Amino acid sequence: MKKLYHLCAALAFSCLIINVASAQEDVIDKKVDSVMAKMTLAEKIGQMNQYNGDWEATGPVTKDVGNKLDEIRQGRVGAVLNIMGTNHVKTFQDAAMQSRLKIPLLFGQDVIHGYRITFPIPLAEACSWDVDMIEKSERVAATEASASGINWTFSPMVDIARDPRWGRVMEGAGEDPYLGSLIAAARVRGFQGRGLGNTDAVMACAKHFAAYGAAIGGRDYNSVDMSLHTLWQYYLPPFKAAADAGVATFMNSFNDLNGTPATASIYLQREVLKRDWNFKGFVVSDWGSIGEMINHGYAKDNYEAAQQAVSAGNDMDMESRSYINNLEKLVKDQKVSFSLIDDAVARILRKKFEMGLFDDPYRFINPQREKSSLNLPASQDVARDMAHKSIVLLKNDKQLLPLSDNLKTVALIGPLVKAKKELKGFWSLDIDPNENIPSVMDALQKQHPQTQFLFSYGCNIDDQSKAGFADAVATAKKAGVVVMVMGEAPDMTGEAKSKSNIHLPGVQEELIKEIVATGKPVVVIMMAGRPMVFNWTADNVPSILYAWWLGSQGGNAIADVLYGAYNPSGKLPITFPRTEGQIPIYYNHLNTGRPASGDKDVFYKSAYIDLPNSPQYAFGHGLSYTTFQYIDDDTYYTKTTLKDNDVLNISFTLKNTGNYAGEETVQLYIRDMVSQPLRPVKELKDFKKVFLQPGESRRVTFSVNRDMLMFYDDNLKLITQPGDFQVMIGSASDDIRIKRAFELTN
Repeated sequence: MKKLYHLCAALAFSCLIINVASAQEDVIDKKVDSVMAKMTLAEKIGQMNQYNGDWEATGPVTKDVGNKLDEIRQGRVGAVLNIMGTNHVKTFQDAAMQSRLKIPLLFGQDVIHGYRITFPIPLAEACSWDVDMIEKSERVAATEASASGINWTFSPMVDIARDPRWGRVMEGAGEDPYLGSLIAAARVRGFQGRGLGNTDAVMACAKHFAAYGAAIGGRDYNSVDMSLHTLWQYYLPPFKAAADAGVATFMNSFNDLNGTPATASIYLQREVLKRDWNFKGFVVSDWGSIGEMINHGYAKDNYEAAQQAVSAGNDMDMESRSYINNLEKLVKDQKVSFSLIDDAVARILRKKFEMGLFDDPYRFINPQREKSSLNLPASQDVARDMAHKSIVLLKNDKQLLPLSDNLKTVALIGPLVKAKKELKGFWSLDIDPNENIPSVMDALQKQHPQTQFLFSYGCNIDDQSKAGFADAVATAKKAGVVVMVMGEAPDMTGEAKSKSNIHLPGVQEELIKEIVATGKPVVVIMMAGRPMVFNWTADNVPSILYAWWLGSQGGNAIADVLYGAYNPSGKLPITFPRTEGQIPIYYNHLNTGRPASGDKDVFYKSAYIDLPNSPQYAFGHGLSYTTFQYIDDDTYYTKTTLKDNDVLNISFTLKNTGNYAGEETVQLYIRDMVSQPLRPVKELKDFKKVFLQPGESRRVTFSVNRDMLMFYDDNLKLITQPGDFQVMIGSASDDIRIKRAFELTN
């Protein structure tokens, strides 16, 4: 009876929450209708127009835009971007308050990996496989950005990316739809906090809708050609996860998808997003993408491009002026209906009401809050912890790491040893030009004053000069251990930074060879925004840390990991190829009629004859300073069939068999052995992060249910098919420790 009472109480409370939310929506809808009833057509179109401010642009700036403040006063602008700082924001909001209806502006900014405090690039954060920590990092970013007047971020980028030549791979979560979906939702929750309307919440924007990460040849802005089945199975799930998490806005993508620019795609924007997913927010174009449909050859001019975009469901025009200059005429020419305009404007106004901007247009403009919210020590601690979790130990064959405190002399060699602002990487905001970021050398010297750290550049990042080699070799010979800090420059990965050659640039690998030849123990730290190719180093250097671009606390975090103050636990969210010829290469591929059984299996098989079939480092790979044993025990595998709403529990013992406390990310993959259409050789379906002290053991249990076995059929319907399945549990996609079989029945 008591349980029944609690159940009824819970149901009543849930109904109350639903009713309150519904009532709030009704109130906002009435307010939106009230404002729209007073608006002229020109004022409505103004709400659909977004301009860049007078700061740095993120794309080609529209020329001859006139006086932006005057246009705002005339009600011809609904949102601006690249306006930062409360004083700057206030100037623009003041202009909006001088318009006839005093409709407040939205202020957008690319807060990609932090605001004042820079966090690791998103691809690096994805290496943590720690969705709670990722949400926490975005909470800090949202708190700082909102304190500076920003109320909208063009993040998260949730594109699936299987091609590391694509420069924007750094902005996403890698190649896997399951992991990518969890991270997408976490970032939305982090940005939007307790909900829109709170002053520490900013509207998130899921981008780029859709399939931008599959640009042909890895060339930014390029075409995408894929089946709808591939689109739904692999590329749309993170967008759906963002929508389910309540993301406020979507941004469409630059690419065309199967011959239609995404900006003009009725299928993506009206049918999938707004109809099937019931998305209530609004869609903004990417920078100038409406006007760029002329370059695509899809529209002959901005008049036609505006018609195509608004008809497809694109609500706001970022920077192309296509809407502001053409929509009114399109309506008068009866080529665009009033209802399309009203739908777009209602969506935009609804978000402004939800943000509380109509109640107080200046609620995000508080100089005192700005001063007290930026660069807090607690926030720097979060950044340092996030940086720790983002580092991946690729190799540690001779257990050279962690370094001993007893080392008297350590040689620091490489072009990035003293890097400071470079640690922030691409897409970082220079909020504080005087920011003092500790380099790797700074951090090591501060943390280990008893050690003598010798230094030599050795070479530059990206030229052919070997003038510094001799000094580097001489420096290495004086030390007990050599730590080499190598990699890319920050502007080598990012938007419009696609590369055909992703090898370690310049003569860096030749320098590594010279230093290894001295016979000294060598640790290589790689800093980059994408997976790089460094085969000789991978084969010949015993200890390699992949540090990506770790942000403001990167130097401290690397020093912590080098000496074991933090035991690395990162796992790769994307496959590292051996060479560009393997690309695209990803773990969840389909089998062929002639699958290769190993690296050297090439006889009439789906394989290369000039290199191994395997990648250099597989999805999910990442080592620890300790070791973990997966102890299988059949007695915990209680059944071999799954039917109806059953749950199949698979349990094993994980033991820390090394000398250090550490965290293992245990990964569960599933394979559907026979299916129509084909299913991948393995798919990530769950993972658990387990922290163990040396010698400690713990039972780890995974639960497999029918939902985990669903996939899209040829008609794009989610189904399951009865048959045989294989469960694989391990430390990486290529390091499976436990296998179990089961049957799904009707």
